[in-house]
Amino acid sequence: MPAGKMHADEPDIDAPLVQRLIAAQFPHWAALPVKPVDSVGTSNAMYRLGEDMVVRLPRVAGAAEDAETEHTWLPRLAPSLPVAVPEPLGKGAPGEGYPWRWSVFRWLDGENPVRGRIAEPGRLAQDLAAFVTALHRIDPTGGPTSFRGGSLAERDGSTRRAIAALRGSLDAGAVTAAWDADRQAPAWAGPAVWIHADLQPGNLLVAGGGLSAVIDFECLGLGDPAVDLITAWYVVPREARDTFRAAARADDAAWARGRGWALSVALMEADYYGETNPAMAATARYVIGEVLADHAGRTA
Repeated sequence: MPAGKMHADEPDIDAPLVQRLIAAQFPHWAALPVKPVDSVGTSNAMYRLGEDMVVRLPRVAGAAEDAETEHTWLPRLAPSLPVAVPEPLGKGAPGEGYPWRWSVFRWLDGENPVRGRIAEPGRLAQDLAAFVTALHRIDPTGGPTSFRGGSLAERDGSTRRAIAALRGSLDAGAVTAAWDADRQAPAWAGPAVWIHADLQPGNLLVAGGGLSAVIDFECLGLGDPAVDLITAWYVVPREARDTFRAAARADDAAWARGRGWALSVALMEADYYGETNPAMAATARYVIGEVLADHAGRTA
């Protein structure tokens, strides 16, 4: 795979391409500088446009399809959410050799939370719980099903394949036992609700010790609210996890499903991004370890 790319079918993307696309389709922004944004994101290449905007170009076809959901639904959801979310400013078309639709959003200030350097874990836990609670309460009428809107049972085959692929670098027996335990949690019996479905460090911004924005809503849609609990293992430090759970009002079944989602997603990321995105793979392996520690604590 070419250097700098994370997917086999990813097109060539660079700053000159972004400048050509802007000049051709948004000429009123053509004089603004374009600079690449350092990001651990895997679905989009991001370029800052001037001081107040960011251009996002999907790296794969699936991400291009998800962008339509963001343009349609984020303006409707934003007023009901407690922190900032991306504000669509422009929708670009294929051109200059680039094959898909792309987007211009308003720039949101803040930094991704970094493991081991979260200044106020309890506050971040409370903020994350407030966000997921608010999102889940928004009227779901007309919303699309999330990419992660299915059940854990539907992910069993792909999760086991990821365990097999990683067998030489993790305790496959312990991981399988943890997956089996969480996969058997009672299924969600309520109506599907709005879920972000990917509340990982790279999709969150913090400022002043608290959550300032949630970004990258490509998995946005309707599903089991437990999917958004993955942030408990991806972002919330262990000492603040109970704070998050209490504030999110997650019962035992929801907590187990959320943990199962976190494990399944992390296993697939550790396998897929092992060579192409070391930061993503490292986070995934951390999550796997946190899930195993959680299970070990329950059985000690």
